[in-house]
Amino acid sequence: MFGALGRSAVRHRRLILLGALLFTVVAGVWGAGVFGRLGGGAGFDDPGSPSAHADRLLAGPLGRHTADVVVLYESDHLTVDDPAFAGPVRRALDTVPREDVARLESHWSTGAPGFVSHDRHATYVTVQFRSSDDQERVRALRGIRDRFEVRGLTVRFGGVTAMTDQVNSTIARDIGLAEAISVPILLVLLAVVFRSLLAAALPLVVGVVAALGTMAVLRLVTLVADVSTFAIQVVTVLGLGLAIDYALLAVTRFREELGRGGSVETAVERTTATAGRTIAFSGAVVALSFAGLAVFPSRFLQSMAYAGAATVVLAVLTSLTVLPALLAAMGHRAGGKALGRRAGRNGSGRPDGRARPAASGERWYRLAHAVMRRPRASALAVVAVLVALGLPFLGVNWARPGDWVLPSGADARTVTRELAERFTADPAKVVTAVVEAPRAPSRAALDGYAARLDAVPGVEGASVTGTTGPLARITLGYAMDPMSRQAVRMVEDLRAVPPPAGAVASFTGMPASRVDIVDMVVSRLPWMALFVAVVSVALMFLAFGSVILPIKSVLLNLLSLSASFGAVKLIFQDGRLAGLLGFEPVGAVDVNFPVLIVAIAFGLAMDYEMFLLSRVREERERGADPAEAMARGLARTAGIVTSAALLVAVSVAGFAFSSVTLMKMIGVGLVIAVAVDATIVRGLLVPATMRLLGERAWWAPRPLARWWRRHGLPEHPPAAPSPREAVTRL
Repeated sequence: MFGALGRSAVRHRRLILLGALLFTVVAGVWGAGVFGRLGGGAGFDDPGSPSAHADRLLAGPLGRHTADVVVLYESDHLTVDDPAFAGPVRRALDTVPREDVARLESHWSTGAPGFVSHDRHATYVTVQFRSSDDQERVRALRGIRDRFEVRGLTVRFGGVTAMTDQVNSTIARDIGLAEAISVPILLVLLAVVFRSLLAAALPLVVGVVAALGTMAVLRLVTLVADVSTFAIQVVTVLGLGLAIDYALLAVTRFREELGRGGSVETAVERTTATAGRTIAFSGAVVALSFAGLAVFPSRFLQSMAYAGAATVVLAVLTSLTVLPALLAAMGHRAGGKALGRRAGRNGSGRPDGRARPAASGERWYRLAHAVMRRPRASALAVVAVLVALGLPFLGVNWARPGDWVLPSGADARTVTRELAERFTADPAKVVTAVVEAPRAPSRAALDGYAARLDAVPGVEGASVTGTTGPLARITLGYAMDPMSRQAVRMVEDLRAVPPPAGAVASFTGMPASRVDIVDMVVSRLPWMALFVAVVSVALMFLAFGSVILPIKSVLLNLLSLSASFGAVKLIFQDGRLAGLLGFEPVGAVDVNFPVLIVAIAFGLAMDYEMFLLSRVREERERGADPAEAMARGLARTAGIVTSAALLVAVSVAGFAFSSVTLMKMIGVGLVIAVAVDATIVRGLLVPATMRLLGERAWWAPRPLARWWRRHGLPEHPPAAPSPREAVTRL
């Protein structure tokens, strides 16, 4: 089937390339409109959670009672009592349009002393918008933001709505920064790795077609569902990463086939039949890994599912159609300097005629045999190291995105810090309890319930702030960090307080939504992991006819991920390398992090595993024993995997310098996961485990084996190599 694709790409290359160009232009023009339709950086909540239920009730006649925006005014010389401070601020507030504003309160409108700092050099204004939708509130803030500015005073914007606006703006800026950092380095590395500027352009072509096509798909999705701004990050990172992987694999195989003396047409056909088959299977695993994100109900994670799956599918389709057509059109020019000599040489003169690796792959060949001479000791040592690296993750403190993801100098973080240090309370630190009763509860019952809530450790004042029919709203203040473990205990204690007889209480606010988001992710992550594991095993069984290999691959990939998780906990929760990476630790790790890493890094690891095992199987079919097949397969693919891992690491490294800590966390985690998998796991642990398994690695129960022989998708045995053929590296 895949060979037929290659033949078709050769025959119809001009038509395919013209169609790809037309598709790219149309997708780019129409897909660019997705940026105006994205739902911003929020959407982390579980719609079925108690806090989301409370938010829906507050969106009705009961209404919200919270500060969406806190505008902080301060001066080094003037006090709030000075007319030069008070006059301009009051005049600015009088000009603020009120169409979208439900409440605007200040020191002058309320007379409350809490609005003024202890030194009286600062005051704040609270704004509550009418809309209950976070992105509508962001748009409302942008429409009136300039009205709050006062010349001569420092003006900063805090609160959840201002934080969301700042995260959206920072992400847009960081995408440009990441590309400015990584793209020039990638271009140089691609030219070095491919040893041909023409061949180096191939992954860029695949990446551009996949990325622009995905943007068009996402715009279609926005017609029926909300899509988070963060989805563009996935398109950028994943599209380029997969394009590099697939182009490296295809070009390497194409050069190898040309090096055997075949024609360009035959080389394209053989490349698509072998490398194309591997790309199709590995892409299916990655796409289904992202599809597994659909088990999470949050808009953020479902957006990642849409973007990730679409990017992978388009990258695979492009690699199976456009890439072979380009190779056919480029011919020997795609070979670079490598084609000036034979693909290999027989440096060993083995009497059995089996090829030994050329000098370019000799180190990996020797390493594989060295590991396989002591497979138990090697496997135990590597597993012990990976487990030790992952152990710190057991002490993780989960958080949800908040103003802590912004740089320390951002307005939202500065306002939070100033309110904690200079004021009696932070008006944005509010938990709201919504009481639902069969009929309107009495005021005495509500006041009694508020008093019991006020007695919960961590609560700083609780009062009834609204009633309508059978619903009532109780507003509670708190002072602690909403991402702290103490905040979790406060929410648990609040929910344990019995409401008035016959009534039900739901809590919302940052601490409550944090607890609900963590519960949602932690409870559903095992189901996602199970789904990804099952589809990985099933697809690898279709590819190789073994049930042992897929299970082994999944377990080893999880081990490499654990090392990344442990490192991220040490770096971001404990603050190791905080100065080097430029962030302020808050003692927590975003709960969305492991979900995204499982989807992206697990998929890339399965890419590398498929690349390696496909070549090992080829060597077995050529008659090599299990150990020799493993050594040859590693030597043949090590150059591809290490080059791909390096290029992918560079493509995501720009996000390690993002101003948004969540993106920095993902960037660092991916770099570590890819590096560990491409070196320690592929170079040491896989040879050791394959040696221990021997022929059992390819075992399947007889019924499954018979089914696979009839219905599986085996790769056609490759033509026998010449005695002088050797391992090719890029």
